[in-house]
Amino acid sequence: MMLALVRHELRVLASLGLWVARRRHGIGDGTGFGYARGQGAMMMGFGFVIVIESITMSVLLRNHPAVQRAWFMVDVYTLVLVVGMHAASVVRPHVLGAGFLRVRHAAHVDLRIPLEKIAHVRRESRHTHERAEGELNLAVGAQTTITLELAEPVAHFTFLGRRRDVRLVRFHAEDADSLVSALRQARNVPSPLPDPTG
Repeated sequence: MMLALVRHELRVLASLGLWVARRRHGIGDGTGFGYARGQGAMMMGFGFVIVIESITMSVLLRNHPAVQRAWFMVDVYTLVLVVGMHAASVVRPHVLGAGFLRVRHAAHVDLRIPLEKIAHVRRESRHTHERAEGELNLAVGAQTTITLELAEPVAHFTFLGRRRDVRLVRFHAEDADSLVSALRQARNVPSPLPDPTG
């Protein structure tokens, strides 16, 4: 567990460097599709709360300088991680490459799906996602915009390394229509019949 946390934090910190350098990770010859725009305001809100908390605790702990310094360092590191998680979402977009789609979510999900395993793809906005066996929901701002139905399961490894086989993947993309169109063109994926349940 500790190793997984350390790896994740290293990826987050590396993402900060890529963000500052205006570079993206893992695009290669593929095409990147962003998804971070929908969470920017929320992440700024988290950062603002951390700054206010740090100021408040600094005042409350002014008579305990050692504790005050330790608390301040924890708050600074937490703020760096929050900014880093947003940076990871920016620099690690979804990638459509030759024969595969890489579905990503910040620094903790990187699922490579061979195009031949995609049975159906559709543009579908959803704001509620109940956890279900064989499904992976990667919402941004509580929303997903694309649904992939797979012809056979692909292995997804959770944050702590547990394997889950998924047959349905929902995720968010800023330009969902373009990604769906590019996917269909790349794989000639058939469109499903409209969902009668809406």
